[in-house]
Amino acid sequence: MEAKLSDKKQLLLGDEAIAQGAIDAGASGFYAYPGTPSTEILEYVQRSRVAQEKGIHSQWSANEKTAVEAGLGMSYAGKRTMACMKHVGLNVAADSFVNSGITGANGGYIIVSADDPSMHSSQNEQDSRFYGKFAFMPVLEPSSQQEAYDMCFYGFDFSEKYKIPVLMRITTRLAHSRSGVELKDPREPNSITLPEDARQFVLLPAISRRRYKKLLETQSKFIEESNNSPYNKYIEAGDKKRGIIACGLGYNYVMENYPDGCPHPILKICQYPLPDKLIKRMAEECEEILVVEEGMPLVEEQLRGFMNAPLTIRGRLDGTLSRDGELNPNMVRVALGMDSMMGDNVPDLVKSRPPAFCVGCGHIDFFKALNEAVKDKHGDGHVFSDIGCYTLAAQPPFESINSCVDMGASITMAKGAADAGLFPSIAVIGDSTFTHSGITGLLDCAIESTNIVVCILDNSTTAMTGGQNSHASGRVRDICLGLGINPEHIRECVPLPKNHEELVKIINEEVAYEGVSVVVPTRECVQTIGKKPKKQ
Repeated sequence: MEAKLSDKKQLLLGDEAIAQGAIDAGASGFYAYPGTPSTEILEYVQRSRVAQEKGIHSQWSANEKTAVEAGLGMSYAGKRTMACMKHVGLNVAADSFVNSGITGANGGYIIVSADDPSMHSSQNEQDSRFYGKFAFMPVLEPSSQQEAYDMCFYGFDFSEKYKIPVLMRITTRLAHSRSGVELKDPREPNSITLPEDARQFVLLPAISRRRYKKLLETQSKFIEESNNSPYNKYIEAGDKKRGIIACGLGYNYVMENYPDGCPHPILKICQYPLPDKLIKRMAEECEEILVVEEGMPLVEEQLRGFMNAPLTIRGRLDGTLSRDGELNPNMVRVALGMDSMMGDNVPDLVKSRPPAFCVGCGHIDFFKALNEAVKDKHGDGHVFSDIGCYTLAAQPPFESINSCVDMGASITMAKGAADAGLFPSIAVIGDSTFTHSGITGLLDCAIESTNIVVCILDNSTTAMTGGQNSHASGRVRDICLGLGINPEHIRECVPLPKNHEELVKIINEEVAYEGVSVVVPTRECVQTIGKKPKKQ
């Protein structure tokens, strides 16, 4: 009996709970591009013996857009599927994501976006709930690991009931914290079943207009589902001077401050569109409302539309809670009018240490050569970087790079600067980022013979997110040739101290060449090579 109970309850990260939930709910495929804090979802599936036995697809996609589109294709075939990414990845997938709201789904389809408030490992803060609202798509926001697991069953059923993709929005704290999760009996995967409407996924204008009207007409049903959802709950209490709307993980932060029960009415919201009846009830009963939501003030901004009389609304917009950054129980405590429980400030003796390249990393040797060839000779301001470990070269002692905006922007920004007359114009991009979204930028350069040097740092992995396989491994030269780059100006080298002079020479020669040059420093990541068996 004990073994059976332990089989039914596991200690899981939020990401792992979502993965296990989707497996148990009958998913046939997972599509994703690695990005913290969502990476562990697909990694868990790849390690799962059950997923392997069931033949569940679990390979990394080239980027988030291809992941969402592949997931939509599996849904078209009637199978349950999940696409996973971090919040900025949803920007990459926005075209297919928004249009999938109009095509709708066939097999159950859940798209997971992991937001990163406080930018622990991201270049911005944004709130994926706005994407759901923009696309008129239902949104689930679990408040616990158990809900994250259960919502996979609920979300797939909801998706198939209304033939609509469902967005699941989580945040870093839920994704990377553990809790006990009670497992359900697994379901069998769907059989292949094509859509009843053979033109459902054909977004010609005449069809799109019809499907868009249908999507708008279905919104009232989504709202009614939110009013009756098991994940939206009105908790009655006696002190109605204040009502609290707590969204997702914010509900936990509120309850941590009331271990004996909250004296104020609470509306827990974990499913969107907003439950209008529950909100109107709170607005009629309470003198003011405090909105506790992780991310941006989406709920707070919409509340006025639900009110018949003036009502004080507090939250991120009025400064009761910080407009930026991640919430925590103490911040919510202060917003509730209680004394702060923050400890003493960290003493000056304890200094923060910025991240640095791993000892022995090939990027170190590359940037030493790049500085000597470009920065020392032409001055600062010529190197456009991308998203990856190599972005650390912005810091001392290198201070080599001058931009880091989004995936693939190094090549296109360097092209724009070159078009403006900047010389030299250098782009630095990793192998995985290159296949994610750098190829099209290099194609633009090849078409126009832009005077640019593109350095593709090939460490044979997606290193920044933990060493996932790179689509570019062993293919960089062939891809560049296919784009039309002159083979004489695709220069490969090994970034090692002993090859320093050779690498400086190569960079100098390609800077002097008037046209598109590609330099490919190739050396496997020290972290992934260290994990391989010695014989290999």
